[in-house]
Formats: sequence, C-alpha cells, structure tokens
Amino acid sequence: MTRDINLRYVDETYDSNGLLKTYSVHYPDNFNFGYDIVDDIAMNDPDRRALQWCDDKGHEKMFTFGDIKRLSDKTANYLTKNGVKKGDMVLVILKHNYQFWYVSVALHKMGAVMIPATYMLTKHDIEYRINSASVKAAIVTSDAPVYKEFLRAENIPTLKFKAITNVEWNGPVEGFDDFDKGVEEASEEWKRVPTHVKDMMLIYFTSGTSGNPKMAVHDFSYPIGHILTAKHWHCVVPDGLHWAVAETGWAKNAWGKLYGQWIMEAGLFVHEYDGRFEPETVLDLIEKYRITTFCCPPTMFRMYCNAGLEGHDLSSLTHTNIAGEALNSDTFNRWYEATGLKLMEGFGQSESTVIVGNLRGMEPKPGSMGKPSPQYKVDIVDANGKSCPPGTVGEIVVGIEPHPAGIFIGYYRDRIKTRETLFGGFHHTGDLAWKDEDGYYWYVGRNDDVIKSSGYRISPFEIESVLLQHPCCLECAVTAVPDEVRGQIVKASIVLRDGYESSEELKKELQNFVKHETAPYKYPRAIDFVKELPKSVSGKIKRVDIRNKDKAEFAEKRGDRL
Repeated sequence: MTRDINLRYVDETYDSNGLLKTYSVHYPDNFNFGYDIVDDIAMNDPDRRALQWCDDKGHEKMFTFGDIKRLSDKTANYLTKNGVKKGDMVLVILKHNYQFWYVSVALHKMGAVMIPATYMLTKHDIEYRINSASVKAAIVTSDAPVYKEFLRAENIPTLKFKAITNVEWNGPVEGFDDFDKGVEEASEEWKRVPTHVKDMMLIYFTSGTSGNPKMAVHDFSYPIGHILTAKHWHCVVPDGLHWAVAETGWAKNAWGKLYGQWIMEAGLFVHEYDGRFEPETVLDLIEKYRITTFCCPPTMFRMYCNAGLEGHDLSSLTHTNIAGEALNSDTFNRWYEATGLKLMEGFGQSESTVIVGNLRGMEPKPGSMGKPSPQYKVDIVDANGKSCPPGTVGEIVVGIEPHPAGIFIGYYRDRIKTRETLFGGFHHTGDLAWKDEDGYYWYVGRNDDVIKSSGYRISPFEIESVLLQHPCCLECAVTAVPDEVRGQIVKASIVLRDGYESSEELKKELQNFVKHETAPYKYPRAIDFVKELPKSVSGKIKRVDIRNKDKAEFAEKRGDRL
C-alpha cells in the first residue's frame, strides 16, 4: 500500500530543503476506508500487524489486518441481523476496548453512521445524543459505569438495539445483547455495500463554550484527509507502532489511532486502563512494546519529565507530537535533551484534520503551532474577512471551495450553526491566532476564551507559557474571571511542585514574574493554588470547568443579577 500510496491517493512536491511544498489528494467517488484500505491490506498482506492492545489487568491481544477484515465482516453481519442498515445512526462507547477498531470498519462497510462518544456520559448526555441524532443502535463497553446510565435513560424511542462488550470478563448486563458472542457466531461472508464519498460516515458531538454539543458530520472522504496527519505530522512508518494517547470517544482518536495510520500501514498501540493516569506506566509501555511514534498533550509530556525519564529506554521512539495546549520551552528542551526528539506541535479540530502543524523536516518554534498545512488554503483574517498582517490577531479560516477532504460538511440538523461556520468560501474555526514574519502561527484562544480586560485582549496560552517557566509551577490554567470594573480579569489556577507551599508572598512573586516576562497588563490579578486541575480522560485541561465555577460564584455574589 505505501509503495503506491502517492499514485493512488496523493500528489505532493517538495522544496530544495526536502520540505513538503504542495499537497493534494484524489480518490474515487465510491471510496470506502473499510474496503479500499483495510480489506485491501488484508488481502495483500494479511499478517501485517494492525493493532497491539493491552490493559492494566494483564490482558493482551494482537490483531493483524486479516483479523480486522474478518472481525469487521462478522460484526457487519451481526449488526445487520439485529436491524442495523445503511444510513442508521450507531452510538459507539467503547473506551479503549479493542472492539472499537473492527466495529468502526464494520460500520463504514455497512454505510451506517458511526457516532463515537466518551464513556463519561451521564443519563442526560445519553438521552440528548440519542434523541438529537435519532440513534438506532448503541454498542457500549462494560469496562465503565456508562452502561448503567443507559439503563436509567428515558424517552429514547429511536433506540432499538443495545449491545455490550467483554461479558466474559465483566459479566452480562440485562437489557444488552452480548456483543462478542454475537460477533463470534456471525458469518464471515460479507458483500460490499455501495457507498458514496459524500454520504455521511461519522458524527462527532463537539462542545462549544455554551449550549448543547453540536453534531459535526464527516463524509467518506474524511479518512483521506488524514493521510497527511499520519505521514507528515506523526511521521509513522509501516512496520512501526504508533501510540496516540486518546480515548475512542474523541476526534483525536480518529487523528491518531485509525485512518491515516492504517492507510500508511502502521500498527496502532492501545492501552486500556482504569483509574488515574500514571506517567511511569506510559514510559514503561513505550519501552516494553518499542513504540516508534508517540503523540499526547503537552501536559502529559511535562508529567513524564517531572516523573524522571532516567532509567527508561526510549530509544525506539523516532518522532513525538503534541496538540491541544500551550507548550513551554522548558518541557520542549527537557524532552529533547533526554530523547533527542523535538516535540512537533499541530492544530486542528473535531471538524478537521491537521490545519496548522510542524510537519516532517520543519524546525519547530516552541509554543508555535507551526505553519499552515499545504493540504488546505489557510489564512488568518480580521472581522471583515481580510488577511491579517504578521503580528495581528485574527481568526483561523480554511478554504472550502471546492470542499476538501478532511473538513466537516456541516452540523447535523443545525443549518444556523452550519451557516455561521461555513460561509464566504471558508470554514471559520472560531480560533484566534497570529503569524510571525517567518509564517509560523501562534495560538491565542477561542473567540470566547480570549480574556478581555479593560479594553485589552489577552491570550490565556501566552500567560500559561510564562508561568510554566517559574520553578514553582508544575501545571497551570489561565482563565477569565468576571469583574465589575474591568469586565474580566486574568486568573491563574496553579498546581505547585513538591517543596513549594501556597502563600500571599508566592502569589506576589508570580505576579511580578509575569509582569517582568510580558506586558504588565497581562499579569494574573487572581491566583488559586490547587491540588489538581480538571482534566479530560485524554489528559487535556478542562478550562471551561474553571470558568463556569467562577461565573457561578460571581453571579452568586451579585445576587444572581447576571
């Protein structure tokens, strides 16, 4: 596959320094990832490793592409037998269960619409998703309490079928079909179902700063958009093993643990674990399984460095990536000194693939997202849609005429939000950034995340990068706090390193430190020392939780006059 991938799906050129210069993709109207990638590899190289899986209970499994083809065909027959057909919506909540990978392929082959979701959903979340998308079937993990929330759910008339995994390990659940038993008993014979690249393939519920989550729709061309993700950003190799730390309910899983990597014939590594994230465990697994390429949020790399990299053989690693948060130079330098690898940042959304990134061969600037991907027409524009000069903050936009593979096609059942995002020939990301004289992009924040204080616009990521340079700061999150006089003030929530204690003196020291390192008006007027920051299952800091708490406290103080 990788020997002729450029002929089959990609046209690209390089400059005199070997950097990617132009990039475009092409594909037939009936392209289907399940048949044209997974089955193609399975028929030509059936024993090629596709997935290496393990958990923290001692279970371990390895799947070849031949295995994935066979199991996805059986899964398709099993779901068809239980009433699922082309165009049906299927909610998939499988945590890190290995079943996710052949379930995904099966749904794509069937032409059903897969809706991945996190295992942290509550009763309300489940009801909202099922009713919003008219979900017909759900496949749920037994390795988390989420199945109990399904049992509590009410008024979900479209849901006709529920299946649960790993009954053998965790016991049966009344009201759920035994997924693994059903797949085992199903036929291996499966005939191709016709699909078109413009058909709906995948929906991600993506949360904004307010209101209920939106439903971002991707069509069958979406996997093609991720070839660049895997080849030029993750830099996977066909016989390597790629690990992206991301739960299957999030779009980051599609970025790092499915489409582009398998198109490039790389193996995927998946670790199923319960409880708290332990950096030592991750380092041990990299060493044990000889991981070659690795991607996770900057927060985690800071934790690896703080835990101590000494004593771990990380020599198998050839490339490392980060996304989602600000990267401070200290973490970049410590990781580079220990491994010889630079942390290559990238930027994108649930609605896209890599829009901006430090691609293969580029020299990264710590804290910068990199340069625009040559796969897209990317720009930074002002409120009037005009390109911003270097140093000026504006919104990141992506050209959609013609509509490129990898950019979502709209929000399901929401024409208003779709028109607010896809208009004027561009996908308006809602993310603010500025570019420097060399063309590198620097993230500022979401439109609603940017702190507006006394007429100034302040990037939370810039202040976080400064604070992380102070020796007392292990982790931090900068957010806006409502203020009667200034509208908003800057607040820093800080986790201290061992050996430091919270005090008014330390607060003053940190405020002066920020004033010295950046413009004085940006310093955090409020500082909270906390034991831990709220995080998602992937380790990403949930700043929205901090903001919502502060807004509620502010409203209470004002007698709820907001």
